[in-house]
Amino acid sequence: MKIKLLATALCALMLSAPSWSEQDEADNNVNNGGVSSLRGNVELDTQQDPGRIKQVQRDRPTMDREYVHQPPLIPHQIRHYKVDMDANKCLSCHSWKNASETGGTRISPTHYETRDGMTLSDVSPRRYFCLQCHVPQADAKPLVENDFKPVESLR
Repeated sequence: MKIKLLATALCALMLSAPSWSEQDEADNNVNNGGVSSLRGNVELDTQQDPGRIKQVQRDRPTMDREYVHQPPLIPHQIRHYKVDMDANKCLSCHSWKNASETGGTRISPTHYETRDGMTLSDVSPRRYFCLQCHVPQADAKPLVENDFKPVESLR
């Protein structure tokens, strides 16, 4: 009886072994399914050269907005600016207290309001981290073609 059971188990193992090797081979040859993305038509595990970092121009005039409620773009270099829980370099030029002396654009009054509409004497904690909405503009070409046009009233 034991020999019969052992023979059956051995046969089952031999019959299933080819499917295991086929699965291993299929796993090794995973591809992106023919989907082309911004990374190109490459395997998902392919490491590509990230390309050069785009250069942010040092100082430029204020840039026009493209849609209503668009946060203003930052028209200057911000490398090495400290914006964390302890300090916010942006406020040294853009706070209401300092803007007239430095020539920086004043922060919008909405940045002093809490989510409940209460006006504070300092920047609201939910608006403190400027770089969540405001970004410097690099001289970079679009990643994908588009036919976006600014809102008519902003032209």
